[in-house]
Order: sequence, then C-alpha cells, then structure tokens
Amino acid sequence: MNERELREQIAIQGKSIFDRGLTFGTSGNISARLGDEIFITPTNTCMGRIDPDRISRLGPDGDFRSGDKPSKEAFLHLSMYRSRPKEQAIVHLHSTYSVAVSCLADVDPKNVLPPITAYYVMRVGTLPLIPYYPPGDETLAEAVEVQSKHARSVLLANHGPVVAGKSLDAAVAATEELEETAKLFLLLRGQATRFLDRDQCNELERRFPN
Repeated sequence: MNERELREQIAIQGKSIFDRGLTFGTSGNISARLGDEIFITPTNTCMGRIDPDRISRLGPDGDFRSGDKPSKEAFLHLSMYRSRPKEQAIVHLHSTYSVAVSCLADVDPKNVLPPITAYYVMRVGTLPLIPYYPPGDETLAEAVEVQSKHARSVLLANHGPVVAGKSLDAAVAATEELEETAKLFLLLRGQATRFLDRDQCNELERRFPN
C-alpha cells in the first residue's frame, strides 16, 4: 500500500466507524504506519469527514512532518507502537458500550471482559484496564506502554478502548468485536452465563495466535 492508498483507507474506515455510531462528534482517532512514518487523524476532526490530504504525518518519534495538527491523543498511539513494534495500525474510540464497561467498579483490571465468544478471544484476547487519567495527560503514555506489552487492546478507565492490529482492517475489526462484546457483557449482567472455559480459550489462542 502506498501513502495515497493509506490516507484514503483511513478516511474510509473513519467514515464507516462514524456512520455506524461507534464514535461521535470529534471523538476518536485512527493511525497507521507506513515505513518509519505514522499517519494519524488530525485533532478536532470528525471521523465521518476526514480529508485524506489533511491527515497528519509524523516521524517514528512523533515529530510533526506535514498535514494538520495531529490528534492530541497521538501520544497514546506512539506509546503502543513502541511496545508493539509489529502492529501497523491503532484505533482509539469513545464507543458507548466499551466506555460504559470502563466505568464499572467491579471488573477485573487485569482482564476486563470475560471470554463470551470465540471471535472476541481471537481478535482481542486480554483486555487490561488502565486507571483514569485526565484527558490529554501524557503520563498516561507510560501506563499504556507497560500494559500493551502483553495485550494488543487496552481499556482506558472512564474513557474508551485503544486497539492495535497488524493492519488497519485488523485494528478496526478488533475494535468492533470489543464493542459488541462489551454490549453483550452489559446485556448479560445478572444472568447465569456460559463463558468459554480455559481449555477452549487455550485452543483458540493456539490455533489463532495474536
């Protein structure tokens, strides 16, 4: 994929995410790597109206190279790329059900959501909870970098998910799977529920390694 194709794919995926109600207003951001550069949606940009030519272009250390001013949450993406150098794209949303789960007081901070479906285990796997930090607080980067060494997705408390993937399509698909699983989790609360057991999860992880 060349730079033009990547810019257009970021815009297409952003519009799809916005049109399906997975983000709103100017919340959320998408990034993808090409060579040693990172392309990320600009700050205060509606995901439904991304101009490919205005997407921010950064160096590997986050140095600004061209385009509009990058998302103020670019540091989240940079920290996850540092800890997961094989990942090629990251999606961060304020999606409703994932944010709702991130506000619950009784979840396991080491792995927020149980293994409800095989596809959640395959695409997301472990989901650690990052403690609450105020918006734009760059000390959050260290917490994300530490937790994402062992998980390609993290959930920011009272904020939303940050999900990495080996491609832009993979990162979007994992984000969608996380949101649907969060919805199922909330629908099933208080009900006797059959989750996948450890052996079933181990088999999925063996067959479909992250």
